[in-house]
Amino acid sequence: MKSFQNPKVLFITQAAMISAIYIVITLLFAPISYGLFQVRISEMLTILPFFTFAAVPGLFVGALLSNIYGMAPLDIIFGSLATLIAALLTYSLRKKSKYLAPVPPIVVNALIIPFVLRYGYGVEAPIPFMMATVGAGQIIACGILGLALLKVLEKYRATLFPSSRNGNT
Repeated sequence: MKSFQNPKVLFITQAAMISAIYIVITLLFAPISYGLFQVRISEMLTILPFFTFAAVPGLFVGALLSNIYGMAPLDIIFGSLATLIAALLTYSLRKKSKYLAPVPPIVVNALIIPFVLRYGYGVEAPIPFMMATVGAGQIIACGILGLALLKVLEKYRATLFPSSRNGNT
């Protein structure tokens, strides 16, 4: 892995790959990635800041470009910012417990996305109801799929995230 000995190259490569994977998964599952009852499968990747800081810009850019597909300016701005905030919070919790990794994206999205749905897409459902539906989708994507992904990636941590071997992420 000589090409990845340069930390900047590794960081940019990881961020770009995470962004690309996020976009592909979001668009592949577009019918369930947007709307009142959404399970954005790509949100399982929001556990990646547990392993590397490169996931923070990778997830943000992935969400930003995926939200352009929805074409609501508020979603492009605030949906992407929700992902950025959640990724930063997940990164900040990385030394506490791996089981906390999905909590920020679940909570942040449940609090922010209902307002995007209301004011960006004109969804008329009550905000608390939308918080519940978005939160439920996030629990599936982040809490279930994300933790399963985290468990699998832990086995390959040294290979996939070499800068995180000694806690240097």
